[in-house]
Amino acid sequence: MSQEKNNGAVKDLTVGEPAKLIFYFTLPLLAGNVFQQLFGFVDTLIVGRFLGVEALAAVGCTGSMMFLMLGFVMGATSGFSIYTGQCFGAKNFDGIRYSVVVCMTLALILSIILSITGVTFCRELLEIMQTPPEIIDGAYSFIVIIYGGVIGFIMIQMQSNLIRALGDSKMPTVIQATTLCINILLEPVAIILLGLGIPGAAGATIVSLVIGNIVCAVYIKKKVPLLHVRREDFRIDKKIIWEHIRIGLPMGFQSSIIAIGAVVLQMALNGLGPVAVASFAAAHRVDGIAVMPMMSFGVAVAAYTAQNFGAKKFERINDGVKKTVWMSCSFSIFVAIFNIFFGAEIIKLFVGEGQEQIVEYGRLFLVVNGLSYWVLSLLFIFRFTLQGLGQSFVPTVAGAMELVMRIAAAIFLVDYWGYLGACLASPMAWVGACLPLTIAFFMTRRNLMRLYKEDD
Repeated sequence: MSQEKNNGAVKDLTVGEPAKLIFYFTLPLLAGNVFQQLFGFVDTLIVGRFLGVEALAAVGCTGSMMFLMLGFVMGATSGFSIYTGQCFGAKNFDGIRYSVVVCMTLALILSIILSITGVTFCRELLEIMQTPPEIIDGAYSFIVIIYGGVIGFIMIQMQSNLIRALGDSKMPTVIQATTLCINILLEPVAIILLGLGIPGAAGATIVSLVIGNIVCAVYIKKKVPLLHVRREDFRIDKKIIWEHIRIGLPMGFQSSIIAIGAVVLQMALNGLGPVAVASFAAAHRVDGIAVMPMMSFGVAVAAYTAQNFGAKKFERINDGVKKTVWMSCSFSIFVAIFNIFFGAEIIKLFVGEGQEQIVEYGRLFLVVNGLSYWVLSLLFIFRFTLQGLGQSFVPTVAGAMELVMRIAAAIFLVDYWGYLGACLASPMAWVGACLPLTIAFFMTRRNLMRLYKEDD
């Protein structure tokens, strides 16, 4: 047991005041998610300022393609580590070590499959999306490098999620901050000093991820002995492997399903021209950071739920979720107000002076989305709670609802209302996804309370 006791920053979420635990777990998680979003923010900002609006549109139009793959990665790696968190809550230390082996093996397999597929078909996907001819070459030069280096993103996500599964949300944030700082330093060098242009921005991102992975691996080696695997952990247990896949792949597919809707919407946006594409790209970067508080509370409640479910503390799950709803919705109102009144000033950072139409389009996007953030807040909490309990079917259905709503917006609303129709796509998707999640959550809550009474 000495090894299990010497684990530094790992945190047992099955004891203590739920609201306090979740809040303090969320803070570094929020910072980490913001840093993750800042990768795209920095790419867009530096490219837009130094290479111009067309280059901004070229990088911006790949956002949905990045989400298609990287969203799958984030969902799948989070899902794989759910089993790790449940083992930690149950104090099953052998299970934790075997889970590490399974998680890292699955992550490596995914990286090979996704990289080969992405590099092979990204040009065709850009053409299917009707990317404007003036920006398609720049878009391809960016996304092909990102897809080719996706292993760096997958592995840093997998290592970070394993650490978070043990209740440590601080160190992954430090690692992400370090990686981002390296990226910020490398991009101007690649773009300006070396004259590598758009490919330089993508290359700098990949290099920074490689360094981040090394830092993460060294930290685990020195500070997290629970994640140290032994020779006997390399075995085949089909039941446990399937449990990881059963939770992880649906979580990945949920993000991919949502991303397909984003790709269809991007196709409709591309038909509106480079100005609309650049406006949407810049506003989407601001929006991506704004929604991080809600997403972070969701990820925190998933870790909290997984550990307490493993420990069979069902009443604590209900109490924690209830308090998280209040905290997350409060944050959603605050960030909505900020974006509505100050978001346009941030958009100006991307394009500089003299681009009033882009700024006004961006402001419209932020106002429409901001008014619906409270719905997104509930969506994240209900989805991640169900996933923390090991459920995958209803969250997948919810992802399908998001897909349907985004496609509907792309086909009908953009055709009639133009850019406003594109702005309405996300709020429609959030409402559509929240309905099945809400129903499933309250049915699950009733079952958990019944289990709690039976245990008493």
